[in-house]
Amino acid sequence: MTENATTTTGTNGFNPGRVLVTGGGSGLGAAIVQGVIRAGGTPVVLDRDISRVTGVKAFEVDVADRQAVEKAVQEAAEMMDGLDAVVTAAGIDRCGALDTVPADQWEKVIGVNLMGTASTARAALPYLKKTHGRVVTIASTLGIKAVGDATAYCASKFGVMGFSQALAAETAGQIGVTTIIPGGMKTRFFDDRDEQYKPQDDSRLNDPERVAEAILFALSQPKSCEIREMVIAHAEEGSWP
Repeated sequence: MTENATTTTGTNGFNPGRVLVTGGGSGLGAAIVQGVIRAGGTPVVLDRDISRVTGVKAFEVDVADRQAVEKAVQEAAEMMDGLDAVVTAAGIDRCGALDTVPADQWEKVIGVNLMGTASTARAALPYLKKTHGRVVTIASTLGIKAVGDATAYCASKFGVMGFSQALAAETAGQIGVTTIIPGGMKTRFFDDRDEQYKPQDDSRLNDPERVAEAILFALSQPKSCEIREMVIAHAEEGSWP
C-alpha cells in the first residue's frame, strides 16, 4: 500500500482496505465511508457533489459519464496502489407515470443507477482481480418488487440485480460480488421529489448506518465465502415482501 492507505484494523480485527464508494458524498454512501474509516480502511469517494466530503480523497464525477468514471477509478486506484473493494451507492430517482416523466430524466435514472454501476465495476475489475477484491452493488426492494410511478427506478434496480448476478457468475473465484437490497432509508434521497412521492411517515425508514454495517459485514467475509445478496430494511418496510 502507499502512504495513503492505512494499516490499522477495526475492533474485530477486520480491515476493509482500499474502498472506492460512488455516491459517497451523502446518504448511504457517506455512511459507508464512515464505516470504512471506523474499520481502519481507506475510502475514496466518487460523487457529483463532493462539497460535504472531508478528510478523504474525493473525485467530482457524474457516474453516468462512463469516460469520467474510467478516468476517476484509474486515478483513485493508482493513488492508493490498488483497490480492495468497490461499493456502487450512487443513485437517483424521478417519480411519475411513464408518459409524464421527461425522457431525458427517465434515461438519466438508468444512466446513474444501472450504467453507473456497470461502468464503475468494469473500470475497477483489473484492480480487484489482483487483490481478489469485492464489488458491492446497491439494488433496492424496488428491484425485486415493482410499483407504479417508478418505471425508471424499478427498471434500473431490476437491472442492477441481473447485472450483479451475471457478474458474480462470470467472475466466480476471481472477485466477490454482493448485492445489497435496502428498503427506504433516512437520507436526502427523497428531498427533490414532488410532495406526493415523499414518505409521509419517516418512522418506517431505516438508518443508513445499519445498511453500511451490513456492507462492512459482507466485505469482512473470508475469500472462500461470499454473501451474494442481502435484504436489509426497517422491520415495517412497506415495499417488501
